[in-house]
Amino acid sequence: MSETGRTRRRRRTREETEADLLAAARRLLKRDGVLAGVNLREIAAEAGVNHGQIYQYFGSRQSLLRAAAADLVERQSVDREGHWELPFAERRQAMFRHRLDEPELVGLEALLALDGDEGFSAFPRFAQTCQSLDRDRGEGALPEGSDAVAAHVMTAAAQMGYVVFREAYARDTGIPLEELDERAARAFARMVAGLAAPSSEGESAE
Repeated sequence: MSETGRTRRRRRTREETEADLLAAARRLLKRDGVLAGVNLREIAAEAGVNHGQIYQYFGSRQSLLRAAAADLVERQSVDREGHWELPFAERRQAMFRHRLDEPELVGLEALLALDGDEGFSAFPRFAQTCQSLDRDRGEGALPEGSDAVAAHVMTAAAQMGYVVFREAYARDTGIPLEELDERAARAFARMVAGLAAPSSEGESAE
């Protein structure tokens, strides 16, 4: 390595090093797929940092992946101003489209869940979610007395599951991926509309 390269490496701040490690982890996951696993030495080499710095800054493989997922969420949140003010059905449909656009994040979250990482949160902004769900019921965007949290959980599961399996679904059905995405989005919208519709007369709310 040249003297210039050594100098550049010495001057890299912790913030820059952490950002480089997160970016390297995302690149390798995108290249190899989440089930191929994550080799910390390979991530360090990809980022151009010492292997020991991963443990120094993140402590473990799972912590690094959690940080990579959180970094992606933070980068994307600026593009979703006003999201929490949307009614339930519109909010869930918007999230379905968002997850279709961000399969990398879904893959990271799926890997953490499959790893059994107790530090992973599927709903990192759950308190804000509950506020929106309470408003949905108060304004009639969800039926009064409906199980809003269960509706949120099940629609999230449908979003995540589709994104994880969409390429396999496209192969098995013979439907081009882009067309399947559009058809799935329409079907998801109908599912969400059903959850948002008032309960049938005589049907007891849970």
